[in-house]
Amino acid sequence: MASSSPVLHLFFLLLTLFFATTSAVHHRRIASHNYRDAFTKSILFFEGQRSGKLPPNQRMTWRRNSGLSDGSAMKVDLVGGYYDAGDNIKFGFPMAFTTTMLSWSVIEFGGLMKNELGNAKTAIRWGTDYLLKATAQPDTIYVQVGDANKDHACWERPEDMDTERTVLKIDRNHPGTEVAAETAAALASASLVFRKSDPAYSRVLLKRAIRVFAFADKYRGSYSDGLKSYVCPFYCSYSGYQDELLWGAAWLQKATRSRTYLNYIQANGVTLGADESDNTFSWDNKHAGAKILLSKAFLVQKVQSLHDYKGHADSFICSLVPGAPYSQTQYTPGGLLFKMDDSNLQYVTSTTFLLVTYAKFLTKAHKVVNCGGAIVTPRRLRTIAKKQVDYLLGDNPMKMSYMVGYGSRYPKRIHHRSSSLPSVSAHPAKIDCGSGFTFMHTENPNPNILVGAVVGGPDGHDHYTDERSDYSQTEPATYTNAPLVGTLAYLAHSFGQL
Repeated sequence: MASSSPVLHLFFLLLTLFFATTSAVHHRRIASHNYRDAFTKSILFFEGQRSGKLPPNQRMTWRRNSGLSDGSAMKVDLVGGYYDAGDNIKFGFPMAFTTTMLSWSVIEFGGLMKNELGNAKTAIRWGTDYLLKATAQPDTIYVQVGDANKDHACWERPEDMDTERTVLKIDRNHPGTEVAAETAAALASASLVFRKSDPAYSRVLLKRAIRVFAFADKYRGSYSDGLKSYVCPFYCSYSGYQDELLWGAAWLQKATRSRTYLNYIQANGVTLGADESDNTFSWDNKHAGAKILLSKAFLVQKVQSLHDYKGHADSFICSLVPGAPYSQTQYTPGGLLFKMDDSNLQYVTSTTFLLVTYAKFLTKAHKVVNCGGAIVTPRRLRTIAKKQVDYLLGDNPMKMSYMVGYGSRYPKRIHHRSSSLPSVSAHPAKIDCGSGFTFMHTENPNPNILVGAVVGGPDGHDHYTDERSDYSQTEPATYTNAPLVGTLAYLAHSFGQL
């Protein structure tokens, strides 16, 4: 018997190796993508969108300082912040939403982010440092730097900008409730991100958030009315400002844990649209996000007075689930959630974030969603979210990734000025407003790879044209990437990649 033990030992060793290999193969088969790689890149993208003086550790090295005199037209310091998309304008409304969604990503999934948590916080702080400057004066918010109409008539690097850096503001006489309340949401959510790592900064953010929300609520009016020729059609508020007031109050309730905001939500929730059935979550419409956020207070923190928000959140979820009663969401033949032709992937990333986040809350509370008798589990929500992310990363009829720099086939001619023009180091001479269009109209791939940028995406028939001029499909935006950061952190962790 003793002589056969090495043979037995070898047999068991081979058996162990066989099972280890098959399980590894099985694991790889399920994790159809390198979510960790996509996650890392989704955060790196924000460095390519920076305005202002760049730090020594800037990783997107083809970018240089820009907009260093922003605000000087009004004798204020508005240097910094983010360019919203492929142009050189700083729009306060989408920038604040971007900051809120980056913060929410870290609040829910920061514990899974490992080495990338620092980069995620840096991305948030680049936004909040600017928003603090924009809100430095009481009852005033600087909401835009640059004239979009003049800027869009040029194709030039932010480093070469010579168009007017018009400064726009809202105040008591020219209110802008939606942008003010979104700014309050951004500051309040970020205060939670920095509460432990930088308590002094967190306190500054929260104090400012409280002041800004009070201004938003007291002086009501749409910023699209007063600033129409500047903000429309770019970031016109179509959904009104009620959703931002509910959303801002929800974030302040979470950040302060004060009865003040809880009472405000209870008294005003319905008039602010808590039970409206809109099922689009975006920089313009925050209702769905507010419902999910407030349902957490009920499901996880057991705030009984917010009981109704579980029902409101469930209604939103039921509208998304394919084949369920009350489902009202369109999907492309290839399976992509489809809202509209213009930058559709922004709705995909924001919705998938709400799906994985709500699944987290439901799991903690041991609850499910009942869609007219059809039971929808947290696992089903995660499956739907994963399918959308997998489509975005390459599992689609075009067999291409819609994240720049991820996978072997991705958009090469994105609608983005600094990515499409030669960098300052490659071409030190200034490229003026008009001559940049010669680069814009070439078929050449962009010389600078804006790693991590998620483009607008394909049309309703899964078709994508990689042409710089087609901005609805090829332009990236900060608010498309921001919610994806949290979803990718969750997926990377759940497949053992983080």
